[in-house]
Amino acid sequence: MQTKVVNFIMDNIKKNCSYNDTKLLEIKYGIETLYLTITKSIVTFGLAIILNLVKELALLILFYSIIRLFGFGAHAKKAIHCWISSLTIFTLLPYLIKTIVINKCFVVSICIICLILLAIYAPADTPRRPLIHKKKRIVYKVLTILVAFIYIVYILLTDNNYYHNVLFFSIYLLKKSILLSIPTVTATTLILEISVKLPPAERSTSTVLLKHAHKLPIAAIHIH
Repeated sequence: MQTKVVNFIMDNIKKNCSYNDTKLLEIKYGIETLYLTITKSIVTFGLAIILNLVKELALLILFYSIIRLFGFGAHAKKAIHCWISSLTIFTLLPYLIKTIVINKCFVVSICIICLILLAIYAPADTPRRPLIHKKKRIVYKVLTILVAFIYIVYILLTDNNYYHNVLFFSIYLLKKSILLSIPTVTATTLILEISVKLPPAERSTSTVLLKHAHKLPIAAIHIH
């Protein structure tokens, strides 16, 4: 269903607009993301209503989205993988937020470790949403660290276990997502750095490579 909808929209865009291959890839990625977001939200919130976890889900999505906006992170390579991981995470974690009590010292310790990892690896862009400009990367890194630091300070200064859980899982999820995306990001950045140096007539090859960057073998990914 997703493929049919996306292809239908892309066919109409190609007929009515004259975009280059790179721009069309960006538009297609945006449409795919929007489609998945809408359909997953309907199903996920439907489950949350049944399980009485709407508030917990809404808070987790809110605070996770804020920090991920700057930190980026991994995306599933296939829609089915995205569905499975999203439904598992956004059903299980809201339940844990509502029911468990985690030792504050443990939460802060893990959050500090996550903060260090975010400072090293964030932002972790994706093959279809790359960040190759150094200044932008620095800005996003600083914003990611700042948001995570604010979350940790709130945890330190308050005794609200409910919100501690929300912020803790938001930071932990981003850290996990960023670490999973590191190999692909290295390959993508390399391809784009090569592409911008090529004449316009030769960039189509780099565009194809970018589209399939996530398929590169690990041996190639770590070449600098």
